[in-house]
Amino acid sequence: MTETTPAALDLEEAGAVLAAEAARFASFGWMRGTSGNLSLVLSRDPLRLAVTASGRDKGELTASDVVLTDGAGAAVGPGRPSAEAALHARVVRLTGAGAVVHVHTVASVVMGQRSPDGIPFENLEMLKGLGHPTHEVAVVLPVIENSQDMAVLGDRLEAALRPGMPAVVVAGHGIYVWGADPREARHRAEVVEWLLELAAARG
Repeated sequence: MTETTPAALDLEEAGAVLAAEAARFASFGWMRGTSGNLSLVLSRDPLRLAVTASGRDKGELTASDVVLTDGAGAAVGPGRPSAEAALHARVVRLTGAGAVVHVHTVASVVMGQRSPDGIPFENLEMLKGLGHPTHEVAVVLPVIENSQDMAVLGDRLEAALRPGMPAVVVAGHGIYVWGADPREARHRAEVVEWLLELAAARG
């Protein structure tokens, strides 16, 4: 399913949006230390993304803590983007998303280890938060093996994509979630994390 294109923003405006989103996730404990990264599509042709800068405390980002990257995740301006910028770009190219969230949560690591073949969910009202019209659906949250090579990780993510599930767990690492814009990506990330916490609590 192709997401809609977000309204055009300049890099500083995008940085302010991503800083606010990062502060929210950091307040949940999902971006501890300098972990995690966020991105926002600025243009489609050519593809340009604003990606949070590498090595910054995600609870203290400012509008300038963002880097412009190309469609492969390489910087095209000053600064150094997250090492995972290439995967953000890959997700955007594969799904048409306008924003990508990557956070490190305890529940995602627990469930990635517990259910390496995927995490099933069904008959849950929260599934409507992922765009399903009813709770009466069954979906699987994919789990993929981690890699420091973003091309390898991107191939695994592409192979694991499932209809109706705008997210993937990277085993031992965290979750990637995407949406049409930062707000939708945030809402979906919160829903996916709720599902993971439920699954972890069930044992």
